[in-house]
Amino acid sequence: MSTGSIRAPPASHADASHLAEIYVITPAIEATAGGAASHLSRGGMTTKVDAGKIATQAGTAMIIAKGIDSHPLYALANRVRHTLFHPAQSRAQARKRWIMGTLAVSSALQVDAGAARALQIGKSLLLGVTRVTGEFGRGDAVDVLNPDGNEIARGLTGLDSEEARLVMDKRSDGVLELLSAGNRAALIHSNNLVLVGTKEDSHEPS
Repeated sequence: MSTGSIRAPPASHADASHLAEIYVITPAIEATAGGAASHLSRGGMTTKVDAGKIATQAGTAMIIAKGIDSHPLYALANRVRHTLFHPAQSRAQARKRWIMGTLAVSSALQVDAGAARALQIGKSLLLGVTRVTGEFGRGDAVDVLNPDGNEIARGLTGLDSEEARLVMDKRSDGVLELLSAGNRAALIHSNNLVLVGTKEDSHEPS
């Protein structure tokens, strides 16, 4: 049973060193997999590396470790030998993970049902703000709440809180005029917005 990936097929290289982390599955990594080594491996390291490609390309990390002993997760927590495959990450994914996971948020924009639906299908936030809570500047992170007050997204604002309050009282042409005056395309552009409770905020690509 595998305890992680190594630098060469174990059948022909018994002294091959262990790979603790893999950031990119290269042809060289695939070549180290070799064939099945035991009846428990269900295809051996080749199958595991193939699974790693599927997982990491979907933006998910994967660990290869020994799973037949008792309490394998406890063993992992105590640094038992394993290999961590890091998720593939585009610049856009990295930016959205940064927005979701590292920025402090103390303000919020509440939107109507129409704006909430638009955000769920990947649109930018332009119209439909019904309430602005807190004070923030352009580029600050804010929560986006649905009509029930539940967080549905988080994003970086293109307006400050004073301007956002002006947006609440304007029709579409007035909003566009306010945005265009500062060369901004939206109150929160879709590139700067992460949906909550979806694959996007669980570190998968959007």
